[in-house]
Amino acid sequence: MSWKVTVLCENTVPVPGLLGEHGFAAYVETPTATLLFDTGQGFGLVPNSLRLKKDLAKVDKLVLSHGHFDHTGGMLAFLGVHGPCQVVAHPDVLLERFRWMPVGPDQKPVSIGMPWKEAYLTTRGARFQWVEDFREIVPNVFVSGQVPRRTDFETGDPKFVIRDGDGWTADPFRDDYSLVLKTPKGLVVILGCAHAGLINILEHVTRQCGEDRIYAVLGGTHLGFSPSEQLDKTLEELKRYQVQILAVSHCTGQAPIARLSAEFGPHFAFAPVGYTLAVED
Repeated sequence: MSWKVTVLCENTVPVPGLLGEHGFAAYVETPTATLLFDTGQGFGLVPNSLRLKKDLAKVDKLVLSHGHFDHTGGMLAFLGVHGPCQVVAHPDVLLERFRWMPVGPDQKPVSIGMPWKEAYLTTRGARFQWVEDFREIVPNVFVSGQVPRRTDFETGDPKFVIRDGDGWTADPFRDDYSLVLKTPKGLVVILGCAHAGLINILEHVTRQCGEDRIYAVLGGTHLGFSPSEQLDKTLEELKRYQVQILAVSHCTGQAPIARLSAEFGPHFAFAPVGYTLAVED
């Protein structure tokens, strides 16, 4: 049987009839289970799943990469189609999240967290399973859990903050999850936004899986919001892994995408709505 990852929500679309939105969601089919990784904002999830013939009712578990609106906003739409479902997430997905943004002449913290309260979601069928560590959730599929920050160049974006008493502090993104598939060709690492740092994530999952081969990396890398020095060092370190398919999207940014395409050549792919990665057993 094959492993298949299909992007259901992303910022861009390649053909008419699909909907783009700032967000991410991927439909993951394995030999033993079907998973949904994130839900986008909620505008495109259901119509895109219908257009791409990916049945949301068949999903065994929903996994959330982190608690931002563009990854969790579609939960109600998903639960409305699916009915009650187990939701694997870090408990910090429920934190109030903010980003400093221009509002008129000033910079102000704007709410960007999950738009739904826990109680509201549970009454509509969300069955949260709180996971903080690296863990197998179905055969040969793992959530990264909290990712140790080991690199000195992946410093995060100081514009993302959470409340700290009467003030603000940098969001630690303890809930930044990736989904890891252990396939016959090597690991497939699916990223939400990689707030923990792409290289931190790859070091963590290879160590936890005891597997150095990374067949594919797919999803948002947040390099579009990173300083040029971080991009330079990330690309340098990324080449060590000899990734066969680097399929980026969402928050990677157009300039980093162009550079990744130039430097990784035939191993690079852009992953808009409808992009499918298939790995045969």
